[in-house]
Amino acid sequence: MGTKGKVALGVVAGIVVIGVASATSGGDGDGGSGSSGGGDKGSSASAGQKPGGGTGADSADSADGSDGSEVAEKVVAVEGDGDFQVGSDVKPGTYRTSGNTDDLCYWERAKDASGEIDSLLANDNVSGTSYVTILATDKLFKSSGCKDWEAVDLKAKGTPAAKMAGNGGMFRVGADVAPGTYKSAGNADDLCYWERSKDASHSVDSIVANDNVNGTAVATISASDGYFKTTGCKDWVKTG
Repeated sequence: MGTKGKVALGVVAGIVVIGVASATSGGDGDGGSGSSGGGDKGSSASAGQKPGGGTGADSADSADGSDGSEVAEKVVAVEGDGDFQVGSDVKPGTYRTSGNTDDLCYWERAKDASGEIDSLLANDNVSGTSYVTILATDKLFKSSGCKDWEAVDLKAKGTPAAKMAGNGGMFRVGADVAPGTYKSAGNADDLCYWERSKDASHSVDSIVANDNVNGTAVATISASDGYFKTTGCKDWVKTG
């Protein structure tokens, strides 16, 4: 199969999976659930750096595009395209890529290197920012057309924003975006998709709630949510 254009498993815009997961989440615990296998909470702090990886400002930019986070070390773990073996090429942990455009960034977690559809654990086509937690039980991480993936320190604090770009991708609750009720108005043709999730495993079981919206969308992000994903929507503004 080609590396781009695959259908994201159960979480892509156009699929509504309301009520498939418990509304009780583990906050920022990105151990994963469902088909992904066992957890690896907190392992991102030890994520390795490939040769040539640089350092700089913390990659967790605020939702309006400015850097609202504390300055921290940026560890580039995956550079460029390719297949990366978990454990040797990339360590288990949580990673972030930002600045992607037009859904050209594709990634997948796989349980083997067969390339068959049954080997997929989770995948996505990304516009904007994405987070993904690679588990110790994963065998392969594939990245195509994405910006560098940086290791995320889930203990790092930021300045959560009160607005989000409607096509901004994934925002980490409590670090990138503040909990609360948000509104997005002027959406058309059901192209606006939003999702609350309890972790970054991207399994169906990680979804707390989601919807495809035509018109005005209102979503309440809980402090116990791990992430909020938005694709194809107008910008979100906190109303309460």
